[in-house]
Amino acid sequence: MNTSKMRRKVVPAAVENADSADKLDQLLLSAAICNGEDVAPFVRKAFASGKPETVLVHLRHFARSKESEIEDVCRAHYEDFITAVDDLRSLLSDVDSLKSSLSNSNSQLQSVAVPLLTTLDSFVEARNKCKNITLAIQSLRTCVQLVELCGRANGHLSENNFYMALKCVDSIEREFMNKTPSTTLKRMLEKQIPEIRSHIERKINKEFGDWLVEIRVVSRNLGQLAIGQASASRQREEELRIKQRQAEEQSRLSLRDCVYALEEEDDDGFNGISDDGKDGYSNGGNGVLGFDLTPLYRAYHINQTLGLEDRFKQYYFENRKLQLTSDFQVSSMTPFLESHQTFFAQIAGFFIVEDRVLRTGGGLVSKMEVENLWDTAMSKMCSVLEDQFSRMQTANHLLLIKDYVSLLGVTLRRYGYPVEALLDVLSKHRDKYHELLLSDCRKQITEALAADKFEQMYMKKEYEYSMNVLSFQLQTSNIMPAFPYVAPFSCTVPDCCRIVRSFIEDSVSFMSHGGQLDFYDVVKKYLDRLLTEVLDGALLKLINTSIGGVTQAMQMAANMAVFERACDFFFRHAAQLSGIPLRMAERGRRVFPLTKARDAAEEMLSGLLKQKVDGFLLLIENVNWMADDPPQSGNEYVHEVIIFLETLVSTAQQILPVQVLKRVLQDVLFHISEMIVGPLLGESVKRFNVNAVMGLDVDIRMLESFAENQAPLLSEADASQLKAALAESRQLVNLLLSNHPENFLNPVIRERSYNALDYRKVVTISEKMRDQSDRLFGSFGTRGSKQNTKKKSLDALIKRLKDVN
Repeated sequence: MNTSKMRRKVVPAAVENADSADKLDQLLLSAAICNGEDVAPFVRKAFASGKPETVLVHLRHFARSKESEIEDVCRAHYEDFITAVDDLRSLLSDVDSLKSSLSNSNSQLQSVAVPLLTTLDSFVEARNKCKNITLAIQSLRTCVQLVELCGRANGHLSENNFYMALKCVDSIEREFMNKTPSTTLKRMLEKQIPEIRSHIERKINKEFGDWLVEIRVVSRNLGQLAIGQASASRQREEELRIKQRQAEEQSRLSLRDCVYALEEEDDDGFNGISDDGKDGYSNGGNGVLGFDLTPLYRAYHINQTLGLEDRFKQYYFENRKLQLTSDFQVSSMTPFLESHQTFFAQIAGFFIVEDRVLRTGGGLVSKMEVENLWDTAMSKMCSVLEDQFSRMQTANHLLLIKDYVSLLGVTLRRYGYPVEALLDVLSKHRDKYHELLLSDCRKQITEALAADKFEQMYMKKEYEYSMNVLSFQLQTSNIMPAFPYVAPFSCTVPDCCRIVRSFIEDSVSFMSHGGQLDFYDVVKKYLDRLLTEVLDGALLKLINTSIGGVTQAMQMAANMAVFERACDFFFRHAAQLSGIPLRMAERGRRVFPLTKARDAAEEMLSGLLKQKVDGFLLLIENVNWMADDPPQSGNEYVHEVIIFLETLVSTAQQILPVQVLKRVLQDVLFHISEMIVGPLLGESVKRFNVNAVMGLDVDIRMLESFAENQAPLLSEADASQLKAALAESRQLVNLLLSNHPENFLNPVIRERSYNALDYRKVVTISEKMRDQSDRLFGSFGTRGSKQNTKKKSLDALIKRLKDVN
């Protein structure tokens, strides 16, 4: 077929007479139609101008101009059509032959393919059956596996093996839920799987709830056990320190041949909680403080598997926080002294459990949460202690609670909990405790002193001696005495020593294990107060109110001497218990703290002895002050006094220490010296002569001889001091008997020979040696110029002394 000619755009021919508007419109319309453009604008324009006929004329003209072209095209196409018809007629014969050939081939193909198609249909049918059977087998296998998993899940549920049951459920949901061929099974799974998970969650939460109830009882027992172990450990340390002190004491006593060793016992393991059970949940352990956290970890693991980890953590923390808050409740019906151990043991057990959960719980609780709980507990415990301590009025009660709190601190410090705030509360009430302790000791000492009968203590057995003497190191010799033994002190001494020793031990017990390592100075300060304020004050009151005789006063003086040795023991004992070396304690020794009572006892004894002596010195009134001859054997009073003094020494040396006896005798002799000088100063003696003075010289020599005779009992130096107590009377007699009494005016001689004399007394007494006839030494009247020289010297002395006065 011939291809149709392509249309081309018709361009209006140039017209020489372009000024004709109609011609132009015709050309534009013809061009628009040839180009296939829209002629609507031309139509609207014609109607708008009111000349539609013009458009019709132009259209008719365009149609006539195209008729010749149409005829040319039709003519060309007709020729091509005739040619094509001729070609088709020539092909008809070939088509017929091809048709018969195709028919024959089709018949042959049908005859051959019919059996093959039948076989193929059978094959396809068999293959479809095989596929169906295979699919059925696979479905059955899937169902069998599903049923087996369901059976295992049921078995685990029946055995409360929830984790494995959940793993089975997860496997069913992940591997079989979308593969299950049975819609019935699928609906069953979709219904049962959530119920199984809910069932497991309820069961495991119930177990966890039971564990929360049980762990409170376990925590209390756990805390008591842990604190008991801390107490046992402290006891072992105390025993080791006792052995060390004994060894140190032996070394101090220079027992060089004594070999000692400190035995170290195996620590029975305050190792906290055992770390057994690394597989699964088992962690209760076989340790000393073993406890079972299996339900907790099992619940935590199951909740992790259920995807509820965060919720369970919050649930656990809130419940434990509520339990701790409940543990803070202090019963008002039970005294705190009876309930404090349960109170603190419950809290200790709580935090031991929390420490284990923190270390082995796999993130169940955080360190920050445990620290917050501990801060809350510390604040509450401090508040409770402050409140209870403020109410207590018994030192022993406060000490019992302090000891248990310090053990609590030791226990929890081993688990890493800071306990400084708790120890600060104990330190804060240190003064109150010691004030209560001092008050208790004051009552005990008062009762002990009130029961004293001022009799020497009688001991029949060695254990009594050990209990009352050796235990306080009151012995003066290391040789064991024969029994029965009469001690130089009364029962007051060991009774008071026991009270003071108990005070020291209680004070050290309160101060030790309280975070302060060097507390000896504090113990020593309160021990000083006990001795100086309490014991010294009580003894002073006893001396001033209850002493009624020389025997009682002498016994009290003897007791004070023994107390002096006891005080040395008190400070050594305090140092040993405080862990201070004895050499350091002895280096810082202070004066005797019972000085007031000792001085009062000796003053009381001296005063009573002076009263006795005064009774004998009344005989001095019988002295003949104007005797014609001096008495050769002394005056009567001095013999009585010496007999009394010798009796006193023989009695006193049995119980009084040498130095005490020396001080008492020295005071009595000084009093005797004053009493000898006293009459010469008094109004009772108007005048006296040299014979009377010579008699006094004999008296004083007898007293000096008595003092010198005490040298075997005391010492030469002490005997000299006793003799020096008679210095005033001796120097006065020497001055009156001197040939040159004016030497008293010489400062050197006065300081050497007359330092005990008061010049006013010398003036008064010297004037009394003058008689009414102005014969200063009347008995010397027949001795010539010697008497006059002595008289002149004495007159000059009197005159000079009056001028000085």
